[in-house]
Amino acid sequence: MYDLVIIGGGPAGSSAAVYASRGRLKTLVIDKAPTAGALALTHKIANYPGVLGEVTGLELLTLMRRQARQFGAQFVRSHITGLVAGTDTHQVHLPDGVIQAKSLFVAVGSRGRISKVKGEERFEGRGVSYCATCDAAFFEGKTVAVFGDNGEAAEDIRTLSRFAKKVHVFLPGKQFGADVEPDEIETLEHVDIHPNHQLREVLGEDRFEGVVVKGPDGEASVNVDGVFIYLSGNRPGTDFLTGIVDLDEDGYVVVDEYLRTSQPGIFAGGDARRTPVKQAVVAAADGAIAAMSADQYVHRRKRIVAQYS
Repeated sequence: MYDLVIIGGGPAGSSAAVYASRGRLKTLVIDKAPTAGALALTHKIANYPGVLGEVTGLELLTLMRRQARQFGAQFVRSHITGLVAGTDTHQVHLPDGVIQAKSLFVAVGSRGRISKVKGEERFEGRGVSYCATCDAAFFEGKTVAVFGDNGEAAEDIRTLSRFAKKVHVFLPGKQFGADVEPDEIETLEHVDIHPNHQLREVLGEDRFEGVVVKGPDGEASVNVDGVFIYLSGNRPGTDFLTGIVDLDEDGYVVVDEYLRTSQPGIFAGGDARRTPVKQAVVAAADGAIAAMSADQYVHRRKRIVAQYS
């Protein structure tokens, strides 16, 4: 029996483990792939508060997990095969058995697109990015490509235009999506827009070398220093919660300001919920909120007790 079982060991899950275990909750973190999450695969991080210089995502996660273990949290590598929500306890089914939990924090990441282009996975974090807020500064004075037509792509094009000397925007169709004001993008300096282009391949052997695109005139290689991809297909890995908690149309868990779901005792955060920006520091903050909310729930407190010291 655990006070809190955390599903997912990324920044949200690891941060929750720090706060929960320090608050004397018996805490277990279940992570199916500790070195394969979005943060763990990030090649450089230079904007995490309190961490000077550049670190890899895996180095940052290792520090978080070590801190959680020092407070008594346990980490296991496994995956969820089923979940049964109860009134006072929840059953978490693993291949090796069933774990009882007084509360749960769902901190799973995004599954990413099911179908990726050739070479994309090889250069994730080393030329291929999905977040300009995270990586734009690494491409200052360089040339980058952006694939996508949604609001997230548009926002990151604005960010990239302040750093890169040239931004090539490749739209899958004739124009941006309905959630984008095209005039705001077309008037940006250093930005060229190319309608009706598909990403076919990411080029490189030992290092990133460019991309192959298919346009109205056929396929062509484009020499760029990096590529930012915002194509459809990203979904959080929340299928196991269907029928247990409320999910929105894209599979994100619906939560309140305390990260409580529609099922008492189950909380969700990080990439499992819909957030305005996907950043490690935002996910870590979710973990802190969820852990203190779980503490309130487990101990039947009237209010959340913050950890000030």
